[in-house]
Amino acid sequence: MKHDDTPSDLDTRLTALESRYAYQEDWIDSLDQAIAAQEKRLAQLERMNQLMQGKIREQQRALQESDNAPSPDDERPPHY
Repeated sequence: MKHDDTPSDLDTRLTALESRYAYQEDWIDSLDQAIAAQEKRLAQLERMNQLMQGKIREQQRALQESDNAPSPDDERPPHY
């Protein structure tokens, strides 16, 4: 910092710093809101993922059970 700064120069620099600080503060608030929204969406997607995995497991189980159960074509007619 120069020692020969005039009060006018200092006032201009202070105003510029205050303006930058206000802009950065607003930008940080915007980023905080964006992160909060992303966290909420991520939680929703994780829940949907869990539900879908559960449904897939149920379908796989049902397919395995139907593969193990005799089909009507495999059954002997009553007259045999």
